[in-house]
Amino acid sequence: MKKADIDAFYADRVSLDRQKYIVLEYYLETLIEPREAAAHLCQEMSTAQWSRVGVDEDFRPEFGAKVVELTVLDDQARPSSPYLVSTMGSTAERVARVNVTIWYPYHNFGTKIPNLLTVVCGEGVFHAPNICAIRLVDIDFPESFLADFQGPQFGVAGLRDMLGVYDRPLLFGVIKPNVGLPPEPFAQLGFEAWSGGLDIAKDDEQLGDVDWSSVEERSRRLGALRKRAEELTGEKKIYLCNITDEVDRLLELHDIAVKNGANAVMVNGMTTGFSAVRMLRKHAQVPIVSHFDLMGPFIQLPWFGVKDQVFTKIQRMAGFDVLIYPGFDHRLKTSKEDVLANAKACLQPMGSLKPTLPVPAGSQWAGSLQPLYETLGSVDFGIVPGRAVFGHPQGPRGGAASLRQGWEAVEKGIDLKEYSWTHRELQQAIEMHTS
Repeated sequence: MKKADIDAFYADRVSLDRQKYIVLEYYLETLIEPREAAAHLCQEMSTAQWSRVGVDEDFRPEFGAKVVELTVLDDQARPSSPYLVSTMGSTAERVARVNVTIWYPYHNFGTKIPNLLTVVCGEGVFHAPNICAIRLVDIDFPESFLADFQGPQFGVAGLRDMLGVYDRPLLFGVIKPNVGLPPEPFAQLGFEAWSGGLDIAKDDEQLGDVDWSSVEERSRRLGALRKRAEELTGEKKIYLCNITDEVDRLLELHDIAVKNGANAVMVNGMTTGFSAVRMLRKHAQVPIVSHFDLMGPFIQLPWFGVKDQVFTKIQRMAGFDVLIYPGFDHRLKTSKEDVLANAKACLQPMGSLKPTLPVPAGSQWAGSLQPLYETLGSVDFGIVPGRAVFGHPQGPRGGAASLRQGWEAVEKGIDLKEYSWTHRELQQAIEMHTS
């Protein structure tokens, strides 16, 4: 690549109109000189060939992606991704590791999520010449871009208004057994958990509209018992019904669930597609909750794929009111820094979009509340245990009660074990967790 052609894909950020560009942060490993590799990346993801043969024209000034910052981390390291190097027909010992900031003119594709992802995660990025590993680390949108998105309909404040809960984390629970249980006993478990203090009883992400547990029957039974639990406890409750399905059924299943008393719906956004969620948001009457299915293959390698906070921001734009994402748990392979970064992406200012409630997941119980509260520095989060509620020795009532007691200990500044001496449900939860 000639020097003039490389230079055409570089710019000083002060020369660019921020409102016309999305900002992309990539980590990459390259077999060639880093400055040329970054220019190749911009070329592949934007103009590719920038003029017609025999015509004096150049589309790069208006349509070309621009490198505004490039930092070489190491140009002597062996690659983090040797198998990728080998598939490129090279056994290079020297691979440059680079952080690069690219400003991309979004008028190339418009304010459309499928087209956005085609550009920032597509062929031009992950098959760029001589780049043997690449990861999209972050993405930032100008106000002009965000203005076309509705974002959450309810958000954190709307969800709290529904429940009348303002001073503590929200307590979700995944009804267990999650797959195989007919709607009648399944609904009874939800009722027991609500009665013990759970705010939101939810379907598992694997439980959709199936012959042995249809959305129609499940939502009807749980909707009725939700109202009964509200009468019994004097508290508002939410039944979160999973309507994940083929795209052409989402609106129908939403309507069935809501008609029957489900007052929130869950959609596995990565599997149905964010554009489908954006469509549902325009129709929805209740909060929409995301589960992180299909995210693992993208986020778990530090040198390849997409960092989860990118998906968090896009899901907030699409209209999710609640985001369930990988939290503290060794099996979910998530760091404290990632948990915090995702929470910030849910809650921090983002144009006029309402905040999304962050719900870090992963084998949680009453003892999860303190570390999450300390990490996030806010009560604006949720936890979503399964077995800690529904496998509790006293059943779902006892499991839900243990969560309430766990938060009481945090509020009062009392050690969890000490507080359990006078709270049997919490004591048994600790015994479960340590056995």
